[in-house]
Amino acid sequence: MPLVSNPTNFFCETHFVFQGNDILVGQGEVHALPEEKTLRRLLSSNVASDWFAEPEHNYSAMMLEDDAPLPAGHSLIPLRQYFWECKNEEITFKAARAHSLLKLRQSYRFCPTCGEVLTDDTEQTAKKCLACGTLLFPRIEPCIIVLVSRHDRGCEEILLARSKTVHHSGKVYSCIAGFMEQGESAEHCVMREVKEETNLTVKNIRYVGSQSWPFPDQLMLAFTAEYESGQIKIQESELEEASWFKRDSLPPIPNPGSVAYNLITGRFNGYS
Repeated sequence: MPLVSNPTNFFCETHFVFQGNDILVGQGEVHALPEEKTLRRLLSSNVASDWFAEPEHNYSAMMLEDDAPLPAGHSLIPLRQYFWECKNEEITFKAARAHSLLKLRQSYRFCPTCGEVLTDDTEQTAKKCLACGTLLFPRIEPCIIVLVSRHDRGCEEILLARSKTVHHSGKVYSCIAGFMEQGESAEHCVMREVKEETNLTVKNIRYVGSQSWPFPDQLMLAFTAEYESGQIKIQESELEEASWFKRDSLPPIPNPGSVAYNLITGRFNGYS
């Protein structure tokens, strides 16, 4: 479904306001999103760089200028924190979609084929060049994330690692993860990433779930796998450390709301 650009009537139920990678919430209340009257005040102050509505999903979205003052009674929190703390999957889906589409509209302004100005397509969520017909769709970057397990003397252990490239506060350990490459299946990506980052070979790869993760535009495909062979030897450009942990003595792990947390704690349906 097409987006409604620069709507004068915010006829949707849910409203998102972003400034960069932060989201506007009621002060002290992570679940309190702005009301329609707040969006109207922001528009009248000319501090929005872009705004649109998506009636199909019943939300509107606005991006504030970098130096825009915040409305009274509101504050900004990192979108990543919002994902961790908001327990409503429908709302986080809409927030991820809204933020990604705002970035699409910011990035895709001119046709990469002929250089003409792009417009919103009237039939689908895309940018279209009226001069040459080029269509540009929202960017989605598929990634795998895998929980590798083994049994050592009858006790299950799971493989967790500390990343050099992913920012976490403190020494947080997570699952092995990485971007898919051209031509490979998700299962091949699992095998390659585990081998590259830890020198281990895995088997019995099983898909268990997925999550949209807009940091920046990822679709996380979650898997479990069993250890087959090898000794841990980390890829030093990617990891600080990797080790086996028993489930009753885990190190600090990612916050609830993340696909990694769901994998490590067994919260995906059908997996324990």
